Amino acid sequence: MALSEDQVRFYKQTMDMTRQQINDLNVQIEDELAKVKDRLAELQAAKNAAKQIYDGACKMLGVENELETSESETKETGESEG
Repeated sequence: MALSEDQVRFYKQTMDMTRQQINDLNVQIEDELAKVKDRLAELQAAKNAAKQIYDGACKMLGVENELETSESETKETGESEG
């Protein structure tokens, strides 16, 4: 079944419009990913600062830092599985 000139024009126009929409969405996705990465970096920095304070308090009290112990165990377990 051959398409009429109007149909060809319509489908080409549809392709152009949707291609532009896809490109716009890709830009939006990249922008959102960049925001998420920045936020994750902020949270990681805050976590590291809190861990340093916690570790300092443990040392002042002369107690073991169970967060450090549990994290190293988690990393070792994860490495042996992966």
